[in-house]
Amino acid sequence: MEPSSSNTGFFQQQPVLRNQYDDDVSLKRVAKLFLPPSVLDKIGPELAQLGDDVLTPQIFDWITDAEKNLPYLRGSGRDAFGKPRSELVVTEGWRKLQEFGLKNGMIATNYDTDFGQYTRLVQFLRCHLWEASCANTLCPAAMQDGAARLLQRHLSKPPQQSGNMDPTQRRVLQNAFDHLTSRDPATAWTSGQWMTERVGGSDVSQTETVATYAPHPTAATAPLASASEDIPLGPWSISGFKWFSSATDSQMTILLAKTRPGMGVSAFYAPMRRHNPSLVTSATGDKGGSELNGVTIQRLKTKFGTQSLPTAELELKGMRGWLIGEEGKGIQEISTILNITRAHTTVSSVGYLGRGIAVAKAFALVRETGVGKGRRVPLFRHPLHMRTLAGATVEYHAMMLLVFYMVYVLGVDERGAGGGSGSGSGGAGKITPPPARLVTPLLRVLSSLHKAYVCEQTVPLMFGCMEALGGVGYLVNSESEHVNLARIFRDACVGAIWEGTTDVLSSDTLRALKHPAGGREGLDALDWFVESGLSASTAVAVGESTVGVIKKEWKEVRDMIVGEKQEVLLPEARQIVFRMAEIMMAVLFVVDARANPGREVEAMCLRYLAKKGFVIAGSGSGSSSAQSVGLDGGLDLDLAIVYGAGASSAQLAAAAQETNAKASRL
Repeated sequence: MEPSSSNTGFFQQQPVLRNQYDDDVSLKRVAKLFLPPSVLDKIGPELAQLGDDVLTPQIFDWITDAEKNLPYLRGSGRDAFGKPRSELVVTEGWRKLQEFGLKNGMIATNYDTDFGQYTRLVQFLRCHLWEASCANTLCPAAMQDGAARLLQRHLSKPPQQSGNMDPTQRRVLQNAFDHLTSRDPATAWTSGQWMTERVGGSDVSQTETVATYAPHPTAATAPLASASEDIPLGPWSISGFKWFSSATDSQMTILLAKTRPGMGVSAFYAPMRRHNPSLVTSATGDKGGSELNGVTIQRLKTKFGTQSLPTAELELKGMRGWLIGEEGKGIQEISTILNITRAHTTVSSVGYLGRGIAVAKAFALVRETGVGKGRRVPLFRHPLHMRTLAGATVEYHAMMLLVFYMVYVLGVDERGAGGGSGSGSGGAGKITPPPARLVTPLLRVLSSLHKAYVCEQTVPLMFGCMEALGGVGYLVNSESEHVNLARIFRDACVGAIWEGTTDVLSSDTLRALKHPAGGREGLDALDWFVESGLSASTAVAVGESTVGVIKKEWKEVRDMIVGEKQEVLLPEARQIVFRMAEIMMAVLFVVDARANPGREVEAMCLRYLAKKGFVIAGSGSGSSSAQSVGLDGGLDLDLAIVYGAGASSAQLAAAAQETNAKASRL
């Protein structure tokens, strides 16, 4: 026997990640369920290429740089002589990752391509692949997306319906929209979304920012946001303090402010910078450049996660902007953005979890563990380890179904249920679009519900992926960035907090369903969803009794919502909304198993239904003790669930040998 040393003895082979578009079983099923073959055939090669591109060494080097060299204020916000100077500095890695996202159309895809009602799905499938490699650059991109959609809504209105928008403002907003939807990093913009203040948090009605209408006497005297494009700053002067800005390096923002006493908050568009012809821009005294548009960066936040993302406290003094929509209707305007940013947040949560499961799967192929009496087996042959990973995979797939169903409804709401010029002639997907009258009510409920559930539930599952790597999973593995699950876990935790905490969103969902005007429509939309999803379920081995249990569970929840007062329901809002989410995921699981049947997906469906209490043991067809939890098949069934249909111990052993050969070259 020879003792080990720092350079001799056993060294664990590194996991080798595969292209997630090919390797993520759930992602493939979601794409196949929601997209018609004509669309999937068109985008498949591009998604496969993106799946390779997001795993390149260059991408991981940029991630490490963005995480190691954090954003900062030059001179802590002052120049050498003490004069205030808010100049944010971000690292090259952050800029390069942002450029990658812009070039690859993470936002522009929804605006410069046309797959009809499927366009949002195509966009968010791309985002899903990019999430865990983007080092949070998709956060300002999410707000960029929301701002683009808000401006698009207003610009699409004919002049006679656009209220107080004059030709100058239309030109300004069109200019901003063109920048927001560009794929050219040299001209593309991201956007801020400034709502949070010290007094209110998510309660934006308590906003202390004030906007005053103070136009310049003539157009010639109005200051410019951009001299090269001849874009004037707005007639509103905005002052206040924004407590939490997560896109401080963006070129514009949408923000809320009050315009007069007794009136609700209003929404404004404001450029982040303005042209100053007298500004000294070089050491040799050159003049003429841009400065912040009445904004002072007070300090950058120090956060548990999302550390590469520059989040700041901002003081506004005379920031010039343009009113969006009507005075006092800012919450209605901002809801357009929130539908989109909440979708981005949940896609980021399942994107992080998808990467976590991918790393855990790869690690199981190269790591051995003891099973008693000197025996050692690869982790993928350890029954308990694989049962745990299979359980996480089932939960992940359920949430993927819910998230991408919400994205699908968002796309139908934006574009209708038509085919679109890019959707080809392959017919509709395997999901039935909601009746036109129910689309908006269904989206209203889904927007809060899906984020409340998914962003909360992905956090413990992401921790489970860290645990699957043992002690090395707890380390910040920046030297092997592709297995750095600690970074992803920290970033995933914020999903349950920003864009509305779980309690805020649960309360919001109940409020929507109890609303005197729109609540009944929301319940009708959910009635339609449950009935239409389960109408042909006999083709799946879940049994009529299980279908009956799902319907019964929904009826009980529905009756509770209708029958009780809102103040009585409020303490149980989280439990009620989570049960609604589980009912929706149960229905979607049945729909998926019916649309694309197979042994492993039916087992996943049965396990999910059993775990969530939708299966009654011994109640007839499809509910025997073995079938009801999908356990028949043992280890090989768990392997098929985690690694895909057809995966077996023998096949994975061969894959492990190939992986070890690749890993030895890393």
